[in-house]
Amino acid sequence: MGKIITFGEVMLRLSPPGFDRFSQSNVLTMHFGGTEANVAVSLAQLGLDAAHVTRFPDHALGRTAAGYLRRYGVDTQYIRYGSLPTGQAEGRLGLYFLETGAGSRASQIIYDRADSAFARIQTNDIDWEPILTGADWFHWTGITPALSQGAADCLLAGIQTANRLGVPVSGDIVYRSNLWQYGRRPQEIMPALTEGCTLVLGSKSLFSELYGVVGSTFQEAGRALMRRFPTIRYVTDTKRTSVSASHNQLSAKIFNGSTVYRSRMHDIQPIVDRIGTGDAYVAGLIYGLLTFPADLQRAVEFGAAASALKHTIPGDVNLATVTEIETLVRGDSSGKLRR
Repeated sequence: MGKIITFGEVMLRLSPPGFDRFSQSNVLTMHFGGTEANVAVSLAQLGLDAAHVTRFPDHALGRTAAGYLRRYGVDTQYIRYGSLPTGQAEGRLGLYFLETGAGSRASQIIYDRADSAFARIQTNDIDWEPILTGADWFHWTGITPALSQGAADCLLAGIQTANRLGVPVSGDIVYRSNLWQYGRRPQEIMPALTEGCTLVLGSKSLFSELYGVVGSTFQEAGRALMRRFPTIRYVTDTKRTSVSASHNQLSAKIFNGSTVYRSRMHDIQPIVDRIGTGDAYVAGLIYGLLTFPADLQRAVEFGAAASALKHTIPGDVNLATVTEIETLVRGDSSGKLRR
């Protein structure tokens, strides 16, 4: 049940083992991840039909990244591979380096993703009509249009196709200001993308920065955002308190135009891996909206619990099961050994 399409870049993540600093280690462990692909993997683990659309360089690393997605149940048939007439790979696979912090020492990320194969994508690389026909959901984030004009144009074509086919669209509008290097500002690009959204993940400050939409409360800001973009049915956000790099508190909320539904707060310690926890929330919420659409309280609780569990799993992707998430939703956070 449920066919979800996600679109965005997948990168290779390289990290010193454990909590080593970059300066300590002669070895880097390897994972693959990308915000939208993380959502696809999470949804596939929850039993939904998830497909990721992206563009890889046509070489061993690109093929390995695709294999990584397939390993976790993601449909990769829509992935495109860039190559030059000479047969040489076009572009590169984006990289990021993660040093995992602990206690009072924060984690840090260094990106190396310029001129990637995905950043070179053009609108004619993706035929959205057959991809989105019969889909139940389409998901994007503000990171994708930050990478290039081609990526922004291709995403807009996908959203417009989804709208024409009646496919709900979710947008995580965190836009990573330092990534916008091709001469356009997010305020110029993001409104047209948001016009086609059913669900928006974002904060009051983001609504103000991107759209000039203001409100003294999340509810007021959400209602103003819905007036600006009438297609929006839901506005959602998470609240995180960072006690330390190893100890966070997390909750979530969703607004449907009349009522704000809030999850319980999850006290998370120790944190094994902070990366991808927001993506796990989005995936859990999408699962909830598709599986029990009439119960927004249950949907937001499911999403928050999915995010909390992702903190316990190494790598970018959430491998928690429906049973594990529902156990946490019921308040069982004991982690008791199962035999």
